[in-house]
Amino acid sequence: MLGSIIGDICGSTYEFAPCKDPSLCLTPPGSDYTDDSVLSIATAEVLLQGGDYAEAYRRYGQRYPEPMGHYGPGFDAWLHNPNPQPYNSCGNGSAMRVGPVGFAFGTLEVT
Repeated sequence: MLGSIIGDICGSTYEFAPCKDPSLCLTPPGSDYTDDSVLSIATAEVLLQGGDYAEAYRRYGQRYPEPMGHYGPGFDAWLHNPNPQPYNSCGNGSAMRVGPVGFAFGTLEVT
């Protein structure tokens, strides 16, 4: 979980400007957390403490409204909609936020 967040911060400046230089700086000026870290933490909170994922995502998204790279336009609209509904996301957000599952559960068996 911590490694994912550190990787998110280290890669934040390269997300939209890929770099293949093996000697690149891991924390260049401007490095910061992104929406993936914010919503991964929200996912972990629900897994560990219970609750509603949509409510946690909205609470965290509104508490951290401008992460580096910003939220996708569909998620951002959902985040600010007074009556949020499924929006058929085409992004990779769910894949980016699966990390907390491994953090929360030590085995494949869930009791």
